[in-house]
Amino acid sequence: MSEAKSTIVPTSVGIETVQSNPVVHPGGRKKKASRGVNGTAIMLVGLVLLFTGWALAVKYMEIPSYILPSPAAVWNALWSGLAVSPASPLGYYLPLWGTLKNAAIGLAIGSGLGLLLGSLMAESRVIEKLLMPYAFALQSLPKVAIAPLVVIWFGFGDGSKIAISALLAFFPMLINSFTGLRSVEPERIDLMRSLSASRFETYRIVKLPNAAPYIFAGLDMAVVYALLGTIVAEFLGAQQGMGVVITQAQAVTDVAGVFAALVILGAMGILLHGIVRGLEARVVHWADRGRK
Repeated sequence: MSEAKSTIVPTSVGIETVQSNPVVHPGGRKKKASRGVNGTAIMLVGLVLLFTGWALAVKYMEIPSYILPSPAAVWNALWSGLAVSPASPLGYYLPLWGTLKNAAIGLAIGSGLGLLLGSLMAESRVIEKLLMPYAFALQSLPKVAIAPLVVIWFGFGDGSKIAISALLAFFPMLINSFTGLRSVEPERIDLMRSLSASRFETYRIVKLPNAAPYIFAGLDMAVVYALLGTIVAEFLGAQQGMGVVITQAQAVTDVAGVFAALVILGAMGILLHGIVRGLEARVVHWADRGRK
């Protein structure tokens, strides 16, 4: 396990943070590797228990397949959509690409706006009092209820999917960036003032690094919400996407097909969460969110 410390120092070109060499504790890497192995083993054991219990419940409780299909039936449905050409309209690749593309664009728009407005509210009490009530009012609205309005405004194309995705990704980034920027110790702000730092320098050197773990926590939630928002919009009207795949499978009572699509979406959620955590570990390496 290593620890890095940052120090604010004046330089000939302004004020910068200096990152000291990390202090490596004996056995830190070994403990980290041990935690990774244990985590993977626990996850695999959990999966085995889940699928074993699922298969036994379907077999011995005689649950009809139109209520709960067996794991084997779900696997067959999943494989039939994966063992095809990526360009085939019968596979899962094209719908998944459409969903992920719209979710990524919505995430970029929603998280970018959330970070921008969160920063403005943290820097100005006037902007905070002006925007914060509307942000909470917007968040309290049921998104399923306003989604049809968004479809009417933006149409049945990609615009409505991106808009709902951005809407769901916006609030967690807004609140987390605002909270992180406001949680800076007053002593560090006073130090920057004593060094005649500008407001932007204080934001860039002190506030933004301090808020980075909060921002990544917001991004961790926003990436999942963006995916959910895209699928909700696809339920209401779309020609392509995982939401359309689920709707079409429901229409013909293909419950195994519905489960297969849900398995893919669950895997995408885990993958996106892992990407954000990996990015966080590289960018905000001094933070220790959930790594103990």
